[in-house]
Amino acid sequence: MQTIIPALFRQVEGVTYERERLFTPDDDFIDADWSRVGSDKLLILSHGLEGDTERPYIKGMVKAFNQRGVDALAWNYRSCSGEPNKLLRSYHLGATDDLDFVVKHALQAGNYSTVYLVGFSAGGNISLKYLGEAPELVPQQVKRAAVFSVPIDLKSSAKKISKIYTRRFLKSLEQKLAQKKKLYPEALDLSDYNLMWSFLEFDNRFTAPIHGFASADDYYARSSSKQFLPKIKVPTLLVNALNDPFLAKECFPVSAAEQNPHFYFEAPAGGGHVGFAEDFRNDLYYSEARALKFLLEEE
Repeated sequence: MQTIIPALFRQVEGVTYERERLFTPDDDFIDADWSRVGSDKLLILSHGLEGDTERPYIKGMVKAFNQRGVDALAWNYRSCSGEPNKLLRSYHLGATDDLDFVVKHALQAGNYSTVYLVGFSAGGNISLKYLGEAPELVPQQVKRAAVFSVPIDLKSSAKKISKIYTRRFLKSLEQKLAQKKKLYPEALDLSDYNLMWSFLEFDNRFTAPIHGFASADDYYARSSSKQFLPKIKVPTLLVNALNDPFLAKECFPVSAAEQNPHFYFEAPAGGGHVGFAEDFRNDLYYSEARALKFLLEEE
């Protein structure tokens, strides 16, 4: 209920985006949505698997930070803005090159002295990996980060997620692959797609070969953010609920938080997956209140 109800029924009013199409160095595009209030501080938000900037957990966070005087930039991953991207490649949970591109574009586009990162689920994994894989290359304006419901160990989470949720994601991904097949008919074989029932099958067949990985296991091993947590140098908070139906025990990094003074981990009893509604009638969700406190009040 904590996962499904906010996703289906939450309505966030008062957020109006200004879309900007960003043209990537590899001749593709990323659609990013701005919500500016005239600040020198910027929140950059990364959504979850098969999400987009219209998801209530994204718009709720945008609204919360706008009300505290912070600009927001929510970006849609390649193929997630309602229009297929141009290349065969799409997005995956280790694609930090695109986040880096968005961060650097935002810094060039606006006179921002401070940038905060917020990521949910897949976007949280991308954000953590980005901060930890090459910390010396993270722009100095990136001051703090907060991420929620993150499958930091991709293989265990791929096994943990139920067949009902998996099938829902696979159906959404199938629609995008069908669109992409029109552009690259020889590169994609969708025969017997409906016989797949796991992310391992999907990632072996599509994600890995399309994005340069040897296999699903290679993709999981190289893209999981768990291995990069010790190297994070920016104060970063990870919040994974104990009742999250997508996360295995490997996604609760207590020891990493104990060993890295810049990395903080919290595991509240409730929240579900990117839900975090303490009270469904409350306009400000727990995740938003927690991010505001950690990022702006600098605990």
